Amino acid sequence: MMRFRLLCAPLLACTLLHAGYAARPILRPFKTNTPPVLDGRLDDPVWAQARSVTDFETFIPEFGKKQAEKTIAYMAYDEQNLYFTFRCFDDQPDKIKATLSRRDDIAASDFVCINLDTFNDQQSLYAFYVTPLGVQGDSRFASNKEDFSVDLVWDSAARIDAEGYTVEIRIPLKSIRYLHRPTVQMAVFFERTINRRLEHGSFPALDPARGYAFLPQMAVLEYEGLARPTILELLPAFTLSQKSLRENGIMVRQPDDRQWSLTGKYGITPSLILDATVNPDFSQVEADAGQVDANLRSGLFFAEKRPFFLEGSEAFNIAASQSGPLLAVLHSRTIVDPKWGAKLSGKLGQNDTIAVLSALDTADPASGATADPRFSILRYRRSTQEDGYLGAFYAGRDQGPRTNRVLGPDGQIRLSPGSQLGFHAFASSTQDGVSPEAQRGRALGLEYLYDTSRLTVNADIHDVTTDFIADAGYLTRTGLTSENLRLTPKFYPTSGWVRRLDPFVGYTTLRDHPSGLREGDAVFGLTTVFHGNGSATLQWDDATEVFLGQRFRTDGLRLSAKSQVHKTLSLQATYWHGKGIRYTTDPFQGRGTQTSLATTYQPGESLNLTLNWTYADFYREATGERIYAYPISRARLTYQFTQSFFLRAIVEYNGFRRQMLTDLLASYTYIPGTVIYLGYGSLAKKQEWENGMYRPADHYLDMQRGLFFKASYLWRL
Repeated sequence: MMRFRLLCAPLLACTLLHAGYAARPILRPFKTNTPPVLDGRLDDPVWAQARSVTDFETFIPEFGKKQAEKTIAYMAYDEQNLYFTFRCFDDQPDKIKATLSRRDDIAASDFVCINLDTFNDQQSLYAFYVTPLGVQGDSRFASNKEDFSVDLVWDSAARIDAEGYTVEIRIPLKSIRYLHRPTVQMAVFFERTINRRLEHGSFPALDPARGYAFLPQMAVLEYEGLARPTILELLPAFTLSQKSLRENGIMVRQPDDRQWSLTGKYGITPSLILDATVNPDFSQVEADAGQVDANLRSGLFFAEKRPFFLEGSEAFNIAASQSGPLLAVLHSRTIVDPKWGAKLSGKLGQNDTIAVLSALDTADPASGATADPRFSILRYRRSTQEDGYLGAFYAGRDQGPRTNRVLGPDGQIRLSPGSQLGFHAFASSTQDGVSPEAQRGRALGLEYLYDTSRLTVNADIHDVTTDFIADAGYLTRTGLTSENLRLTPKFYPTSGWVRRLDPFVGYTTLRDHPSGLREGDAVFGLTTVFHGNGSATLQWDDATEVFLGQRFRTDGLRLSAKSQVHKTLSLQATYWHGKGIRYTTDPFQGRGTQTSLATTYQPGESLNLTLNWTYADFYREATGERIYAYPISRARLTYQFTQSFFLRAIVEYNGFRRQMLTDLLASYTYIPGTVIYLGYGSLAKKQEWENGMYRPADHYLDMQRGLFFKASYLWRL
């Protein structure tokens, strides 16, 4: 610990020597009484009078270069809406990368983005993405995490022409949260990405000395005379599921499952929102992609996709959770099948954010529990200087005699233009209904980030006791104290084929509390960013890990690469080979390989074929015995007829479980919330029913299949 403090001390001292913060530009958009028609053309009178900005500069892969293609961004507004337009010039319009795809599937295309901090508090932002074919994407960013599961109601239009492309955007005030005042201040960061060059540019330009600290560097927007919107929404939904399961060798149709749900949203103010739901529809229309689930020390993490949790979800992010074992105090997917839920989230003033959530879940019969779990969540944050904040978190889960409470503060502090410190300190108390005394534990985290165009430094300390329990959260490991330091200098050679070199070196030391043993990981590597759209990383870990009181070797070599080979084809691959642990009650030293390959083929604007192959194996080192081989193959074919309507087919084969999953879907989305889905799914295994039991076979036997229909309608006042 002392060595770690000595390493960090000069780094912290250097950050405090920096000068003050640069003033941010102030932009005053043009107010119009004649709103533009969204058609991807700049022939509306408003754009001839609107305020505009240009001179975009790059921040990926390098800072401060004039972006290769000229961009002009315009801004205007009326009492109910904000308007933005991009004119994106391109001297090779035939190479503009654009695919007609589903919402949020924009990463492989060129795009523009309005990053909008609607409170101008440097705590969070909305991101509104649009591709040259008008495909939308949106997200929320807070506490250094971006969440693409958010779906907002807004409008856009785009058009490609001989000079490049144009995008028009309309953002209704009722779709965003802001403080209503005579003069409303927001902040904006205009962004454009040119995919074939792996080039991201922005206005205002990012300061190389501040790195990717977006929120404190945004331009201020000032609006006069915005109307106060009435926020009232009702979202009824109907779901019908027909399923058949094989029981004792015979396919038996189960009773139809018909579910009605109703979700409501009411804006107490434009910044404080009440959500409530009865029998909420938390169904997913696409199965989670298969992951290797053999030989895991902790459970797999699946991202939240269900609509009810998404309003204000960024407030539940915690600081100092980028590298430690505690990723979330509230991981909403622990609320599996709720009967009802209610949530209040938003701002009480310029600096105060709250989020309160209560839900009654349904007991899982497989767990043996009969009482329904009840969740009670309370979150408070107060913004401080720039993107800093101080916060408090309470999470409670009650199920019968078992109760779990997690409580504590967290926050992040801007130390200098290029450095930030995050922390959390949570205590837990758990009663199991058997022991008269509560089981108490703690989780402490401290993470330091120094990030500029020339150097990135990551340093962190985490301490989690064995008795720390977070039933509503996500925790990968307990009983440890860890210290980590990682340095990544960045070089920009003048080579014709290499654009950036990022060598990195780091060391992590960890003490395992139950055994008192130490483990370590010395990492060395290099990331290379090539001209065009390609990058590769080579990494070596000289590492040990403690498990059940024994120390094992976990050395390994990792190689990853990705490239947009052609406008129609992208490739991505990762490979790891090294030593590892067999995580059982009788662990042993092993070795293995993990490989993944992915390719996306887009021969036209509408068709998308994605192929994924994942493979993992493990051998007992002492004898060479193979313990398992785990291949997963997945094909996903999508045909996008329009921005609203697509057909999609997924076939996934799990070689370890000898099973084949098929998932077919027709989807129509008018706006987020107003949707119709029709799907079919099946699961078949290589087995047969013989003499009263299932036996392995060379042919497939359907084990379950079903039809799925879902319709919902978003009504907004």
